[in-house]
Amino acid sequence: MSNTGFQQKLQKVAGKISSNRYLKAVSDGLMSVVAVLIIGAFSTLLSEMAIEPYQNFITNIGIKGLLEIPAQYTTEMVALYAVFFIAFKLAGSFEKEGSSAGLIALMSFLVLTPTTMLEEDPVLPFQFLGAQGLFVAIIVGLVSARLYVLIVNKGLTIKMPAGVPPTVSKTFIGLVPAIIIVIFFTIISFLFTFTPFGNMHEFVYSFIQAPMQNLGGGFWSLIAFTLVVHGLWLLGIHGMLVVLPIYLSIWMPLGVENLDALAAGEELPNIVNTGFAHVFMMLGGSGATLGLAIIMAFLARSKRYKTLGKIALPGSFFGINEPLLFGLPIVLNPYLAVPFVVAPLVSVTIPYFLMSTGIIARTAGAHLPLGTPTFFNAVVQGGVVLLIVQIIMIIVTGLIYYPFFRVLDKQALEQEKSAE
Repeated sequence: MSNTGFQQKLQKVAGKISSNRYLKAVSDGLMSVVAVLIIGAFSTLLSEMAIEPYQNFITNIGIKGLLEIPAQYTTEMVALYAVFFIAFKLAGSFEKEGSSAGLIALMSFLVLTPTTMLEEDPVLPFQFLGAQGLFVAIIVGLVSARLYVLIVNKGLTIKMPAGVPPTVSKTFIGLVPAIIIVIFFTIISFLFTFTPFGNMHEFVYSFIQAPMQNLGGGFWSLIAFTLVVHGLWLLGIHGMLVVLPIYLSIWMPLGVENLDALAAGEELPNIVNTGFAHVFMMLGGSGATLGLAIIMAFLARSKRYKTLGKIALPGSFFGINEPLLFGLPIVLNPYLAVPFVVAPLVSVTIPYFLMSTGIIARTAGAHLPLGTPTFFNAVVQGGVVLLIVQIIMIIVTGLIYYPFFRVLDKQALEQEKSAE
């Protein structure tokens, strides 16, 4: 089989994965709650920043408790927001009313969530509303939305007369599906009371979420993820988009666990999370190309690459490196294939072992959106120490790219001299 034929087949498979409506609903749904996580992250960081004079100041003036409030209703309740948006996105992909599906999913999630008794009153604990309930949120969001679409397609709805306002009509369309779906999840909740787990949350966390996070949060899974993303990119396939649903569903909860631990004043449990990846893997975008962009802008001898480097450098600080991926190019370029894979591997391996040995602190776990500028993301995730390590990694990855780039630069310079 020719390389072109193999690439086309691989692109077809990757395209099917990235366009799968269920994976896309999970990915888009989790991305929709990024604003919630950012607010919660800043709340946690501002209230728990480990600087003694600062802590004394916010405690003495009585605002520490106020700074903690947003985190309680954002990161500690992220599963509630996620279940709504996952169902919303999946129903929308079937061209159905997303808000009704999201509301039904939210009700279904709460039906499955156990309550505890405080004196004589039932209360809903935060335990399964945050990171620990995120996998149940994904399952419920997908199942409830799919059931909603199925019921609506079967015509099991209440249709109002033509003169009824659209808002009222939509409400009644979702009424019968809501009743059926909530009853379905109520039965599931009841059946779990006869199991040793007591509820669906405990079952999913014990048998699915915890093992997946232990696997996904390890060093070798980090290496495998890095290899897959950059191997696909070399073939012209947007690797991050292909694996984004897996990336978010496993690493985002790990980051939320770190934020919860930070808020509680406990040791951060996870090294690998989305925050770690943003700070170290994505230095300038896929391939950790910020160091390469700096080399091109300031050390390239050919006009072609020096100009391209100056164009690419500003965007590289925000993780935008398409000018390098397709303009240098890096995609399908045998000269740069090795450093494109090795550089991000090195840039995640060194910080991982520095954190695992306790030499530097672990990342806070805040899920910052793609495009958050380099240096700023390091400060948010861990302060000056992580910033210094990030700068060192930029230098190291630049040195990895340098000898390979010099070959291309020399060829381009000779071509320019011949043209002159």
